[in-house]
Amino acid sequence: MTAREYDLIVIGGGPVGENVADRATQGGLSVVVVESELVGGECSYWACIPSKAMLRAGAAVRAAQRVKGAAEAVTGNVDVARTLVRRDELVHNWDDTSQVEWLHGAGIDLVRGHGRLTGEREVTVTGADGAETELVARHAVVVSTGSAALLPDIPGLRDVAPWTSREATGVHDVPTSLAVLGGGTVGTEMATLYASFGSTVTLIARSGLLRGVEAFAGEAVEKALTDAGATVKTGVEVERVSRDDAGEVVLALSDGSEVRAAEVLVATGRVPRTEDLGLEAVGLEPGSWLDVDDTLRVRGVDWLYAVGDVNHRALLTHQGKYQGRAAGDVIAARAKAADVDDAPWGRHVATADHSAVPQVIFTDPEVAAVGHTEKSAREAGLSIRVIDYDLYWIAGASEVADDYQGRARAIIDEERRVLVGVTFVGQDVGEMLHAATIAIVGEVPIERLWHAVPSYPTISEVWLRWLEEYGR
Repeated sequence: MTAREYDLIVIGGGPVGENVADRATQGGLSVVVVESELVGGECSYWACIPSKAMLRAGAAVRAAQRVKGAAEAVTGNVDVARTLVRRDELVHNWDDTSQVEWLHGAGIDLVRGHGRLTGEREVTVTGADGAETELVARHAVVVSTGSAALLPDIPGLRDVAPWTSREATGVHDVPTSLAVLGGGTVGTEMATLYASFGSTVTLIARSGLLRGVEAFAGEAVEKALTDAGATVKTGVEVERVSRDDAGEVVLALSDGSEVRAAEVLVATGRVPRTEDLGLEAVGLEPGSWLDVDDTLRVRGVDWLYAVGDVNHRALLTHQGKYQGRAAGDVIAARAKAADVDDAPWGRHVATADHSAVPQVIFTDPEVAAVGHTEKSAREAGLSIRVIDYDLYWIAGASEVADDYQGRARAIIDEERRVLVGVTFVGQDVGEMLHAATIAIVGEVPIERLWHAVPSYPTISEVWLRWLEEYGR
């Protein structure tokens, strides 16, 4: 078999792999993408796009209900069937034709099948028909295979065919009741979604909700879920799971109680998709996260890169795409100057996923955060000042909703007098986050922020209120 040779091989054709391939191609390299499922990956078909499309219907209804005049016009609940049709439209009915056309238009080749490392810069791709294609990279191989849902080792759990996020976002028959295991982003978003669909929802979160952000965010989401009719159980564990004769899932909890539901969704974490990747061929452990430097190169293997979820730096699509752009640039640069490995790569280095990672959680209320929490800032040894502001007091908030409920926190490094963390909780706050991201990444001095005048009346006026609280 004659091997096909390229400058760069990218294993995984999701948005992260696409960004690597595109930047490397623009840098003059020949690139092939290997994809075993759909080009466009998890985000396009089973995660970000379908979940946010489905959540939007409930958010729009709730937004209307919070404004007098609009509230009177809302005569029903979410139309579940039409919401699912819209979801299907946005994921193109799980057809990746347009994504493949984009690859070809960008000058990137595609090989469908499961790719495995079989030697130095060598990848063997096994197609659905069992046929093998040998690929060889002149310069580099990138792993961008993403992550999968973690199924905890709970007796009986696997036997009841639990849902993961894929089943939850790809649903066609909405269950009458749903038990959700996990209080993170996926768990809280899906609990919000299925409550809006009319399912009886029970969320079980041993350690509470949204532990990675400020505590007040999780508290607000828990209250909203409860107000929506969901049951939230914290401080308990699931000890065993079974299905009864009627097909209902039964979850036995550590406090002696039990929860019954038509389906159970597991959202307790992620594992890297590296189990059957051939990592042993290059001295790495199958199934492990891949440790990388700031150029996204795997430590100890100078031609192998790991981008996106698999490197465990920041398991978010936008951060993975950012890494992809950096990796594509650095691979192209190194290919052109392969003997100058200590060159100053400048913009090719990925550093924004260390301490300035933005995230929006599309619950009710929305949670938008970037940079440090108060806890992480203090643990990092920073001398900080924390400024909280009730968004109810912002004039623009009353334009968004009657009796607007929300909170905003700014964390300021007192030594450098710059923002290092921001958290917003409230309706529509996700669209406010990028200004905070720019201020943190750009290390904009507090003195300069006085000259960034927020428009009136908008919720962004909170920036002025923070400054007034901080003082000159």
